[in-house]
Amino acid sequence: MHFVLTPLLLFHLIWQTVRLYQEPNWDRAESVLLAIVLIMLSIAARLQALKAQDRVIRLEERLRYQKLLPNDLAEKAMNLKTSQMIGLRFASDEELPELVQKTLNGELTTTKDIKLAVKNWRGDYLRV
Repeated sequence: MHFVLTPLLLFHLIWQTVRLYQEPNWDRAESVLLAIVLIMLSIAARLQALKAQDRVIRLEERLRYQKLLPNDLAEKAMNLKTSQMIGLRFASDEELPELVQKTLNGELTTTKDIKLAVKNWRGDYLRV
């Protein structure tokens, strides 16, 4: 949705700006302001949806850690950064303990590092 909405809103902003330049008045200025507000609203809605999705992923992964990892490792894994948990969600159940340990040891620090280390990919097809 945002792949369509954002370009349309940007086109609308450019169009209204051109019209303001051609015929400067308060009504045109208000249209430009409204176009800017619509873009900001679109961005805010997208960011809030992604933040909510990240919180759900963090919760799901914490529950997964409790189920699949030994208690001591699961306890340590609860302190991973959200970005690290997001990377680890793609790991299969079999390789999760090893990747969590590597992440805790500092061998895998970024989401990209973690994703590259995953051998058996577990897809996430319900992303917002």
